[in-house]
Amino acid sequence: MSNNQNQVENTKELSELLQIRRDKLTDLQQEGRDPFQITKYERSHSSKEICENCTTEERTITVRGEEKQVTANISPLDGKQVTVAGRIMSKRGMGKVGFLHIADMDGQIQLFVKKDILGEEEYNRFKKLDIGDIVGAEGEVFTTQTGEVSVRVDCISLLSKSLQPLPEKFHGMTDTDMRYRQRYVDLIMNRDVKDTFIKRSKIISAIRSYLNDQGFLEVETPMLVSNAGGAAARPFETHFNALDEDFKLRISLELYLKRLIVGGLERVYEIGRVFRNEGLDTRHNPEFTLMELYQAYTDYHGMMDLTENLYRHVAMEVLGTTQIVYNGIEMDLGKPFERITMVDAVKKYAGVDFNEIKTLEEARAVAKEHHVEYEERHKKGDILNLFFEDYVEEHLLQPTFVMDHPVEISPLTKKKPGNPDYVERFEFFMNGWEMANAYSELNDPIDQRERFRAQEELLAQGDEEANTTDEDFMNALEIGMPPTGGIGFGIDRMCMLLTDSAAIRDVLLFPTMKTLDK
Repeated sequence: MSNNQNQVENTKELSELLQIRRDKLTDLQQEGRDPFQITKYERSHSSKEICENCTTEERTITVRGEEKQVTANISPLDGKQVTVAGRIMSKRGMGKVGFLHIADMDGQIQLFVKKDILGEEEYNRFKKLDIGDIVGAEGEVFTTQTGEVSVRVDCISLLSKSLQPLPEKFHGMTDTDMRYRQRYVDLIMNRDVKDTFIKRSKIISAIRSYLNDQGFLEVETPMLVSNAGGAAARPFETHFNALDEDFKLRISLELYLKRLIVGGLERVYEIGRVFRNEGLDTRHNPEFTLMELYQAYTDYHGMMDLTENLYRHVAMEVLGTTQIVYNGIEMDLGKPFERITMVDAVKKYAGVDFNEIKTLEEARAVAKEHHVEYEERHKKGDILNLFFEDYVEEHLLQPTFVMDHPVEISPLTKKKPGNPDYVERFEFFMNGWEMANAYSELNDPIDQRERFRAQEELLAQGDEEANTTDEDFMNALEIGMPPTGGIGFGIDRMCMLLTDSAAIRDVLLFPTMKTLDK
């Protein structure tokens, strides 16, 4: 049979199954047993509460006339009455006895259904249940002959009728694109996916807990802004009809959080979505979760210390260890993180010492020699950064702070005293990825205006990611901002590392997807 014939047969079979399920629902409604009329079901226990902390005992059972040793799990609730609920994931019947597994938030548990206990009428209704239906059941906890903790059902209720079969019926939930588009099905079928998102929630909770304990105040700032600054990125644009003005979706949290530092909120942070009109790949999604924090009266060294402590705290809270493995690479968060300047890193991995390069012409010459592509608008500092991207990033597997970036690529950062070509900035790397970006924040309004002016010149030259002057932010700086350290963390990449997820879409519940042709 050809592939086309197989598809036709599968489509026909699916249509028949869909109709059978709808017919079952119609029958239930005509009997006055419409499951969608049920509004509440009280559960006494989850599957985890019943199945955890079990003791074990060895038992001898007889299978097809042969004796066999099995290890039986004995629940602490053995012999107790419980009420459970969940989605039917498997179902099998053997005459007057049936078994099914239901899944809830915490895991699965087996239900043992017997005709003699339920009665003939209820048992016949049980046999009409489908995989995917959501049920509630009451009964006594016991251990089956094969050693599995189960519930011996006294009463079972259909709480919601599934009108579509779960995907394993035909092809499994292996199509990656479909998994992202139908995350709700992915969560049902793949327990490891659910575990990933449970860990993500715990990661964010651990971040909040740590920062709150350090005296930081969580705040919220606008997503719709007239000037999308604070990062080198192209914004999404929209029109606000009520004001008849064009707005942008924020690309960063920085400029509003700094306004709050000016206002006297000395330690602030925000965890929120930002939006960048860029491409899609394994580490980039146009909307993603960013965490930025700002602390008055500290600098980028203070931000390094905070980053080390925060990463260790989160790893211990979520994973119970500071040793993590990503794609087979072991990384140790327990050791002091390496600290290296960008110039020294390029010297180490590319063999080029930018301390010896004095002019733009020399920088361009060495770039050509090493096949580093640059644009005419690029200055010496830009070319240093291009060397870093081409030669260094891939080697930064262990936790590493790369410090002291060129001023050309750091428009919001304080210059290094005595070395104005560089700024007090670091990027934090793990697994060859940038995980965080931090500064000693620029608080000199005169210098800041000059930096904005340089950015606007780049914009005029065609750099669509350059910043424009934010006059209200400039006014805030002129009011006066104390010395401040600030940092931005990519929450999604942190989640990727701590859950060993291959792509950013694996840690976003609903990643951005191209609309399917209709």
